[in-house]
Amino acid sequence: MRVLSDSDLTQVLSLSDLLPVVEEAFVKQGRGEVERPPRPHFPISEGETTGTALVMPAAIHGASTFTTKVATVHPSNPERGFPTVRAQVHVTDAATGETRATMDGSRLTNARTGCIGGLAARELASGRAVDLAVVGAGAQARWQTRAIAAATEIERVRVYSPTPDSRTQCAADLRTEGLDAEAVDTPSKAVEDATVVVTATTATEPVFSGADLAPGTLVVAVGAYSAEMCELDATTVDRAARVFADVPEEVVETGDIAGRLSVEELIPLSEVFEGRAGRESKEEILVVDSVGSAVLDAAAAEHVLERAEAQAVGTVVEG
Repeated sequence: MRVLSDSDLTQVLSLSDLLPVVEEAFVKQGRGEVERPPRPHFPISEGETTGTALVMPAAIHGASTFTTKVATVHPSNPERGFPTVRAQVHVTDAATGETRATMDGSRLTNARTGCIGGLAARELASGRAVDLAVVGAGAQARWQTRAIAAATEIERVRVYSPTPDSRTQCAADLRTEGLDAEAVDTPSKAVEDATVVVTATTATEPVFSGADLAPGTLVVAVGAYSAEMCELDATTVDRAARVFADVPEEVVETGDIAGRLSVEELIPLSEVFEGRAGRESKEEILVVDSVGSAVLDAAAAEHVLERAEAQAVGTVVEG
């Protein structure tokens, strides 16, 4: 069994190389060429440390491995100096059941989720250069921005978070990566005139007003995954010409969409990569809503493991 730490993953994980892997995984998911059992999520602590655990198994037909991810979400973690989301990914040989690897899943999860925004911006943004607004200032806000930069040309980035220090630090970090990023003090200042708006929060109430969106904006919402969580208001959904979803049957139950659209009205994101759906005019507002799919973990983990084996990265533990 190969054990891959976070530092090991930094050696073998490239966003530009991961983007096509994630795109192919979406296509296979859309074609039904995957196994993706229900994803349970349940509370794991109480009081100030209230958290949620998720178990996410998946297999892709024809792949040499399948994966099981255990993820945790603790919204109060940043106050204690810890990441909001943590994860571990277990990789099993599909032919023999042998354990192939266990790896730190936080970087993997952040990267594959970032690729959702990167692919969406590449395919659905209204212009060549992206004027990006990011609502949220945690790890995923950074990864969404990095992946969009890997997939498109970013002109500027505006970052909003209700916590001044967080948004200032996020913008500063992005500037060190060569991006023209600034922190702003209201969500309206972030989203006005943006061509792409990304929301990456654990919010339970809408994080910006849909009335502030300019015509032609693409909104990518990656934070809400349950009925209690919500980043988008009714105005945003109502103004959208089309709403795309990575997993329509799960997105329809989130606070973003529940009671606003039916599952039949949500367009699988895979349809965009198949060339059957997309932007039809520069003026229309589009929404991509994501809850995350274990299929992306399976594809990303096999990709990373193959690179790690080829480069002899990680620690091999004998059984």
